[in-house]
Amino acid sequence: MEQKVNHIMYYNYSYENALDKLQNLESNAKYLELAKKKNINRSIDMQKYLLRSDITLEKLDTLSVIHVAGTKGKGSTCAYVEAILREHGFKTGFFSSPHLVTVNERIRINGQPISKLDFAQYFSKIYKKLEETKEHEFDMPSYFKFLTLLMFDIFLDINVDVAIIEVGIGGLLDSTNVVRNPVCVGITSLALEHTSLLGNTIEDIAFQKSGIFKPNTLAFSVPQVPQAMHVLEKKAIQVACNLHVVPDFKEYKWKNLSPVLKIKNTIQQQNASLAIQIAIAWLISNNNKCLPLVYNTINDNNFCNKYKEYIQMMQQTQKSEIVSMDRIAMGLLSCKWPGRMHVVRNSIAEFFIDGAHTIESIECCINWFNDVSNNTGKGKRILIFNTSGCRDSIPLLTPLKSLNFYKAYFVPNFSGIDNENDRYTRNQTKFKCEENLKIWGVGSVVANSVLEVLEEIKKDFKKELNCSNDQKFQVLVTGSLHLAGAVCSILDPNLTMNTEF
Repeated sequence: MEQKVNHIMYYNYSYENALDKLQNLESNAKYLELAKKKNINRSIDMQKYLLRSDITLEKLDTLSVIHVAGTKGKGSTCAYVEAILREHGFKTGFFSSPHLVTVNERIRINGQPISKLDFAQYFSKIYKKLEETKEHEFDMPSYFKFLTLLMFDIFLDINVDVAIIEVGIGGLLDSTNVVRNPVCVGITSLALEHTSLLGNTIEDIAFQKSGIFKPNTLAFSVPQVPQAMHVLEKKAIQVACNLHVVPDFKEYKWKNLSPVLKIKNTIQQQNASLAIQIAIAWLISNNNKCLPLVYNTINDNNFCNKYKEYIQMMQQTQKSEIVSMDRIAMGLLSCKWPGRMHVVRNSIAEFFIDGAHTIESIECCINWFNDVSNNTGKGKRILIFNTSGCRDSIPLLTPLKSLNFYKAYFVPNFSGIDNENDRYTRNQTKFKCEENLKIWGVGSVVANSVLEVLEEIKKDFKKELNCSNDQKFQVLVTGSLHLAGAVCSILDPNLTMNTEF
């Protein structure tokens, strides 16, 4: 169902006008480079932009916020949480990054990206306010900050029941961390990332992520390595935050429906368990609308005793709608999160799309690809790969060689179809791709665009047919979410998990 909003005309920007203005703001990469040099606290920096946008911290406090940080799976976890809460009838707002095909994907209402018309209207309002209150020519927020402001304005105006917010980078200094009183927060699996900004050790990373912990907030984490968990526990004590490690996914007791067959990968299971605990915690806090049934859903003696005591009290004093495991299962089963363990099939190939870009996430991607591809056929394997920024490709490409690809394509994050992202893609040279080709060696090809690669795959398949081999290719797309987006913009531009290409 499309969300109805109040349209207030300001600059009469079209969506394309809004994109032009947005792209002229300081890029996130450039801002982060400046932040490294000057140690800018990005959440404090956000406060002045909020006030200039007529969003006071007191107004922001009225949002019922779920805040999720982590290295791997924070977007997937948020998507699961959103689907579960929507399944219970709540109006959800979901903010994520990056987008795959169009920027309005980052702001979702009830699971659907806000329309381009609504995006343009809200953009016009916030942009006008910020531009009219500039103290100097360059006094405007960066790209990501602006989208964060836009998200807050939209969620407040539409009056969502719950705002599910994915951290951009880190946590402590992230722009989204201007939120003062989230209902609950989550920490997904941690690993080394953005080390020049967040620190060179897992302890440093954990410290930054735990920055989203707030007093009297319920916090949940997947199991972490001891060094990281120690930091999370210490931070939770310091800020008087209740931290709980989520149970193993296998410990949940399902009733009429079970998501187990769909959610088989270990990382997916961790993310799903984290999402379940976050959703239950939020539902309990929202007890005037519904009462979750937590008993007998998991076998965990350490599961927050406060929940059980609270439920006993509520059961004695009022009758409320019971949240069943069937509704949680339905949310998990209905959840779609494109670009992450995303499969698209056509007549020539099965495309396995996963924006893995760290060593740990590549290892998870390999396990997932082996699992799903071995169950679907024995066609030749093809790799489409790129990395973003200054990431070292060697640790990512080395384990991928074990998959015995027939051919590896190295291509910029450039679709080649003149779509939204291509219009604003900068510095998309083939230099990095040529470096990757040298690392890979025999059987690798550098291409100019994703479209060029996909057309080559089509030609290769026709040759296979002429050789009486009609088995579909199995194509793995990985190394960058931006590459995943470029592929999706051709294969599945509306992110339906189907393709007509």
